[in-house]
Amino acid sequence: MKKVFFFLMAIVLMVNAQNKIEMPAIFSDNMVLQQKSLAPFWGKAKPGEKVFIKTGWGASANTKAGDDSLWQTKIRTPKAGGPYEIKIQIGDSAIVYKNVMTGEVWICSGQSNMEMPLEGWPPNDTISGASQEIPNANYPAIRLFTVTRAYSTEQQFNCTGSWTECSQQTAAHFSATAFFFGKKLYEELKVPIGLIHTSWGGTPVEAWTSGKYLSQIEKYKTILSLLDESKTEFVKLKNWLAEKPVIDMNGKNGESQWMNLDFEDSVCSSANYNDSLWKEMNLPRNWENTEVGNFDGVIWFRKKIEIPENWINKELVLELGAIDDMDATYANGMKVGGYEKDGFWQTDRVYAVPAEVVKEKFVTIAVRVMDNQGGGGIWGAAEKLLIHPKDTDEKISLAGNWKYLPIAEYASGKFFVFGAAHEEFNHRPKLPVDLSPYTPSVLYNAMIAPIVPYSIKGAIWYQGESNTDDSEGYKKLFPLMINNWRDDWKQDDFPFYFTQIAPFKYSTGTNSQKLREAQFVSLSVPKTGMAVTLDIGNPDNIHPANKKDVGGRLALWALKKDYNKKNVCSGPLYKSMKIEKGKIILSFEYADGGLILKERDGENNFTIAGADKIFKKAEIKIEGKKLILSNSEISDPTAVRYCWDDISEGTLFNNAGLPASSFRTGNWNE
Repeated sequence: MKKVFFFLMAIVLMVNAQNKIEMPAIFSDNMVLQQKSLAPFWGKAKPGEKVFIKTGWGASANTKAGDDSLWQTKIRTPKAGGPYEIKIQIGDSAIVYKNVMTGEVWICSGQSNMEMPLEGWPPNDTISGASQEIPNANYPAIRLFTVTRAYSTEQQFNCTGSWTECSQQTAAHFSATAFFFGKKLYEELKVPIGLIHTSWGGTPVEAWTSGKYLSQIEKYKTILSLLDESKTEFVKLKNWLAEKPVIDMNGKNGESQWMNLDFEDSVCSSANYNDSLWKEMNLPRNWENTEVGNFDGVIWFRKKIEIPENWINKELVLELGAIDDMDATYANGMKVGGYEKDGFWQTDRVYAVPAEVVKEKFVTIAVRVMDNQGGGGIWGAAEKLLIHPKDTDEKISLAGNWKYLPIAEYASGKFFVFGAAHEEFNHRPKLPVDLSPYTPSVLYNAMIAPIVPYSIKGAIWYQGESNTDDSEGYKKLFPLMINNWRDDWKQDDFPFYFTQIAPFKYSTGTNSQKLREAQFVSLSVPKTGMAVTLDIGNPDNIHPANKKDVGGRLALWALKKDYNKKNVCSGPLYKSMKIEKGKIILSFEYADGGLILKERDGENNFTIAGADKIFKKAEIKIEGKKLILSNSEISDPTAVRYCWDDISEGTLFNNAGLPASSFRTGNWNE
């Protein structure tokens, strides 16, 4: 009888699953649909099942699911307005979406400078004006959708996320650049604005491009082949993780969200815990550079050291250098410190070890490191990894081998808990390729494909820092990605506006000005525009605080090109040069109202050279929309460079106060 009962229950569950309405997360209460468009709706249902859609503005549609369970139809949307309800009926099941608006919908994507929230990542990465903006961010007609970070070897049907109204709480955790862009549009257009934010810090443009398009470039064919071979193993990994206990972080915010999480690992801090089966890692280093590989999650590190007799019963100072991202640190089982909130990945850890903990000649140090994106681990300088008595010059280096054990993996906004009991990480399925969010195509698969073909007006983009090592490649990759998205959305050439990367002290030889140049030349792609940030960067911080002007400048392009406003949308863009009587005359686009030069510390950041290619400071004269450059030591000038290094900041503006892009003339590749 029990077998019959369970068999019948299985049939009931299977039938319910087949009849269940499966809709992508991009459809939810509070969503914004692009006004005056044929907005696609799609989902999954039992093959052949009829689908009926009825909207609060009177439009309706019907279709049926194909043999592959997929269905899609389109709904004509009215001019901006709402709120409306939309009912989707499939068989006996129905879903009703409430508080739906029609208005202007934009995708907002890129890496960390797009991801950076309005509240910032204190203490080092903050947003200018956030303390004034957040308390006043109650804009119920602006709707926000954030795609939860995820990656995949193949294109996904769905993502994680939901639409919310813009409020103090939701705006604080939303992309600052996207927020300021949307706010500017709302203030000018007075219509509902929908912002779909999908970004991941530190990621390259190729991760956001589909395999189909990347296969056009020879360089990526090998990795794409390996990814194809990895699909079965990736499914095994996902199934293996699905068996683990889960701590869902989606929707959790605030400084305490990462604290007091139970990873079934409390024994790991004990001085007497048996870690003999743990593997060893030579520290300091990012664990991505070890056999752990690309891994976000939680790893314990332990080291037992012998101290001199005269240290016993004395207060010690434990120094661990920088830890990415968070830590909880113990000495002989007592917690002595920790940074358990975002933003401190560059902060050196210095903790006091109380004298009452130092009762014998051995001290066991245990550090739980939590990393939720990018590099992870105890990664600072080796000379900063040490322990010593307070106020003495004696010290013991802690650099070298440490025992380690991963006890939880972080993916798609969730921790999958291994615990400490059985060294479960050692049984994690291996992949033929070291898969990470930086792998070509994987972010497109998981964070772009699931929202295609949701009807949009256009896209804004802030990325490039992670491609500074290959500016020539970016000249192909970036336009390829734009065309990839446009082709997949099938909305003709929707507008695509991007941010040129700001000045920053990259490592020696980076030459980020060439990446800015690659972005500049991408303006040849139809219906694109570029927000220049040469004047609002921070050479000492790759995450400049001024995101209001970034979002505002992106909005200027949309307002001018897509909404027929009369504003100036760009700073001066180099157009051409000619040489006359020992001088170089430069012409610019977007120089209406004339050019303005604002020197920085006596420097104009223009250089000029002759055939010898030796660049010297240029003397500048402005004549309306033209610059006349010369140098008394150069009789036959041949080329000019402007802000042609990593850190030079903008000095050339138009009458609207918008800065010129960096540029160079001539055919020299140096």
